[in-house]
Amino acid sequence: MPPQPAPSARRAVTQLDHRLEAVTGHDIDTLWAYRDRGILDEPHARLVDRHRTLANAQIGVTFYLKLLNRLTSGEFQVDGALFERIDRTVDQLEEAADARDTAAQNVLAALVPLEAAVAASTPDGGRLSTDDRAALLAIAGGAKLHEHLLTGRLSVTASSGTRIPYPQMQQLERAGLTVRDTSHPVHAGQPVSLTDAGRAALLDARPTPTIHAPKSLARPGASPSTPAKRR
Repeated sequence: MPPQPAPSARRAVTQLDHRLEAVTGHDIDTLWAYRDRGILDEPHARLVDRHRTLANAQIGVTFYLKLLNRLTSGEFQVDGALFERIDRTVDQLEEAADARDTAAQNVLAALVPLEAAVAASTPDGGRLSTDDRAALLAIAGGAKLHEHLLTGRLSVTASSGTRIPYPQMQQLERAGLTVRDTSHPVHAGQPVSLTDAGRAALLDARPTPTIHAPKSLARPGASPSTPAKRR
């Protein structure tokens, strides 16, 4: 079994951290602290508990992956004993990955209803505004969130060159329409993409019909109007 992290150790980062932060408006450390203080309601407390299980499962995957990398680094003599250790570690890594994937599914079971509730509570029943639709279209072509090293300011730039205000991106993220790849550091650029919900919202969005001025109707029996000829 992989060693349990010490209380002072930094928690493991999971693939669902950004979605918890988006749906709650709090970072993971704050959510865990709120859970320990007992100030979360039942749905959010259940979500945090399952997320902690996922984070611990991620520690196991990381542990065995690093062990496998060490065994295959050339540090040890290549013999039958090494092959046995590698085989055993691969089996343990597979078990750890299965445990992590199961934990992730449990988190999603608690997370998706909260994301749906947030989306339903947005103005116009979650219908996209013109600005949000334009932002999602830009993000669909590829976008990155950057942090300026000197000023610390955050900005989102699409591959097309379109700049998306960071507060707007946060709103789209809270609504479960966009997702960031937090495996990349912000200063190097975190890829931003659409979630399944974001793609569905974009496909369901319909442009506002253009209102045309009604054409004047001809009187019954009258011939179509033509320019009068001057005599």
